[in-house]
Parts: sequence; structure tokens; C-alpha cells
Amino acid sequence: MSSSPPSERRGRLRRRLAGWSLRRRLVLSVVALLALVSVGIGGLTTVALRHFLVDQIDNQLTFGDRRPADFERWARHGADPPRPDQRPTPPDSDEAAPAPPGGFPPGSIAVRVPTSAEPVGRIRSESGSSEEVPAADLAPLARMPAGERPRTVTVGGRGEYRAVALPSPRGDGDVLVLAIPLAQVDDTVMWMLVAQAGVIGAGLVIAGALGALIVRVTLRPLNRVAATAARVTELPLDRGEVALSVRVPAADTDPRTEVGQVGGALNRMLGHVAAALAARQASETRVRQFVA
Repeated sequence: MSSSPPSERRGRLRRRLAGWSLRRRLVLSVVALLALVSVGIGGLTTVALRHFLVDQIDNQLTFGDRRPADFERWARHGADPPRPDQRPTPPDSDEAAPAPPGGFPPGSIAVRVPTSAEPVGRIRSESGSSEEVPAADLAPLARMPAGERPRTVTVGGRGEYRAVALPSPRGDGDVLVLAIPLAQVDDTVMWMLVAQAGVIGAGLVIAGALGALIVRVTLRPLNRVAATAARVTELPLDRGEVALSVRVPAADTDPRTEVGQVGGALNRMLGHVAAALAARQASETRVRQFVA
């Protein structure tokens, strides 16, 4: 079954809108425009917020202005202390799995990618300690080229991370990878969206109610003009002597307003109709006198 052509759909839309009152059209137009502006502002604000949060994470990953000193200190002494049943491993050894630097949030991962061994890494837990990460989860981080800007990487089933690969300060060709989860950023953005949806929804309801009230007050002169025209239609203008004294109030005939222009034009038209009725009545009177 073929869909209706665009012209037919537009025609149905026009016919549907034609039955709407001017008040409803104005209120819905204002609410729709306000919704469009609010969604646009909310979208730009959300994008700017996420960009700012990601920049903060990138600055933390690259150690900011403190990178030359703090990064080298962490690279040489950042390995977790060995367990009692584990032989000590020097931090500079290729077998050492570095722990994320202090100050990194839970879920952060630090990986050492040696040139002649498998990558090793640890993840910071909620308690502050670190645990080893399976090699399968380290593969996306181990493939990152060193020296580039931080990028977003999906680490297995752990979600998206913001990660950066930095060459080891020892100059042995090893690569150290740091990754911070984006879960907190996504949660912040989601709460921001929920808050914006609530504020926009409440604002549209209030704007619709106030808009309906303002439009109703604004259209009162037009309603009075329409009431005057309705009273004229109820007069018996087709016979006898007619006193057409109905007029639009002077307050509604201000030529500076659209409603005033309509009211003034209606008064002039009623004046012409009254003159025509008076002329007809005079002609009929002369005919009756002549016949008598």
C-alpha cells in the first residue's frame, strides 16, 4: 500500500488546523517555539558540559602541567606492593603491573605494554586497592599508539574509558597506558538530561497556562467586535423601518491596532448600511404616498 503524497498530507493538515480557534493556534505556536528553543539550549548545554568533563579527565590523564615530574615519579614507583605469597617485583621491571596513580577515581586502569612481553595492568577498586585486569580486557588499551591525545576506548564489558598511551620515561620502548572510566561522566550527563526534561516540561505547562490567559485577555477586543457583528445579524433588516444604532465601542476602533482597524471598518460599513436602509425606507414611503 503506497503512502499518501506530501501534497495530500499537507491538505489534510490544513483542513485539520482550519477548525482550530485563533486562541488555540497562538498558544500552541508559542509553546512549540518555547519547546524548540528550550531543547536547543538544553542540548548545547549538555554537549558543553560533557565536553568540559571529558577535558577534565584528559587533563588528569596527561597530568596537566605537572606531567614531567609526577608522571616520571609514578612510572618508576607506581606498582602495587607485592602480596606476602608473591615475590617482590621492582617497579621498573617489565613484569610489574602498575597501579593507577593516586587521585584517579575507582575503575581507573593502568597498563604497562612491554616490547617483549604480554601487557599487564591493574584496576582501582572501590576500596582504593587495585586488582589485576584480565589480558582480554587489556587488548584495546595495549593497541593504542603512544604519544597521541587521549581517546575514547571500549574496554571489554567494562564500558567506555578515556585513555592515553605515554612512552615510558626509561627509554626502553615500553608504553604506559592510563584509562579513566566515563561512567561518572555519563551519569552526570544523564542526570542533567533528566533535570532539563523536568524543568522544560514544567516550564511548558506554566507557559501554556499563562499564554492561554494572556491570549484570552488580548483577544477580548476582537471578541467584542465579533459580538457587535452578531447583534447586527439578529436585526430584521429586510423590512420596515430599521434603526441601526449598533456600533463597535470607540475603545475598540483604535487605528493603531489590528483589532481597532477591524472595528473601525465595521463601524463604517454599518454606517453605510444604515444610510442605505434609510434611503430604502424613504423610497418606500414616497411610493406608498404616490399610490395613496
